[in-house]
Amino acid sequence: MLTPTRCVAKYLQTLWVLVVVLVNSGGSLSAQEGDADELSPNSVLTDAQWDQLESSVDSAIEFLATQQARDGSFKSHVVGQPAVTSLCVLAFLSRGHTPIDGPYAKQLSKAIDFIVSKQRADGLICSIDRNHPYYTVTGSYNHAINGLALCEVYGMSQGDQQKVVRKTIEMALEFSRKEQQKSKRWADDDGGWRYLNPAQAIDSDLSITSWHLMFYRSARNAEFDIPNENVDAAAAFVRRCYDEKRGSFCYGLRGYGRSSFSRSMAGAGALSLSLAGDHNTKMARRTGDFIVEHTFDDFNRGGLTREDRYYYGAFYCSQATYQIGADYFGRFYPNLLQTLVANQNKDGSWPLEANQTDRELGFTYSTSLAVLALTPPYQMIPIFQR
Repeated sequence: MLTPTRCVAKYLQTLWVLVVVLVNSGGSLSAQEGDADELSPNSVLTDAQWDQLESSVDSAIEFLATQQARDGSFKSHVVGQPAVTSLCVLAFLSRGHTPIDGPYAKQLSKAIDFIVSKQRADGLICSIDRNHPYYTVTGSYNHAINGLALCEVYGMSQGDQQKVVRKTIEMALEFSRKEQQKSKRWADDDGGWRYLNPAQAIDSDLSITSWHLMFYRSARNAEFDIPNENVDAAAAFVRRCYDEKRGSFCYGLRGYGRSSFSRSMAGAGALSLSLAGDHNTKMARRTGDFIVEHTFDDFNRGGLTREDRYYYGAFYCSQATYQIGADYFGRFYPNLLQTLVANQNKDGSWPLEANQTDRELGFTYSTSLAVLALTPPYQMIPIFQR
């Protein structure tokens, strides 16, 4: 049976076919549809796989709905808030649920109110204060993920809530710009982001930069003013993180960061550049090969480095291969789907992240990222649309 979100996916598949046909035929419709269909990322799924996907995601969404607290947050450790709530909001959106109507509208609206309530006078969106030991590390992640989620729901919010969301986004963007433009000790770190108040070996890293770049792109999609130079500077930093010999992206440009090549950073680099307009490039294809080679078949294990989180990497690599194209998505996604479905808990959640740090963020964290790793075929979230 074709559900509404599957119908949208099928429509997008048909539209993608038409675009490829027109491009390949110089504007003529004479090209063979079969050749173009092979380029549609949605064409890699069988009807049975669609059924698996829908059953798994719907079960996960039902679980997440039970995890909302009275204040609108989704249960997690305070250091992860409100970013984990934002990831849960994105998970609902990825299945076509909105704060306007539908079975989860009120819950999503409450979650939005919770997120905006955590903004500070300087624009930072974060639940913990400056004296908290994890403030420096998690603050920048929190901020960018929250900004991304708010931009994605901005067009769906209404009335007074939309006004509040808009003001929150504007202040958040100003905070991100100031962080990006901070003086860096090394010129090749220009354009990127790092921990708040870093006193570390690097002044920018790919992991945080990728979230801020997604925030920028989502804000631009929502018609906020994002200067080209800010996006271009961030994309330039991402490109500098690419290593030609490894065919992938490193975490940072010196010290441990220069030698840290994880699945997560491969996906983050490829996705970031795709969102910046670099789709079917040699760099993207080589990174796609790296991702396909380093699978997620060994559930919740198999990382290349101690920093390689399973769900975080699965999310990035799934979204990245979808952007790169059907050949890569077709070699990557069906195995990921099979692995995640086979290891989903009976209540719809996924097991806690094996990495001890991320494990503290709870089942809402692992489950929301698993949903976002599974839902590229739906193409319901504008920032991730190809």
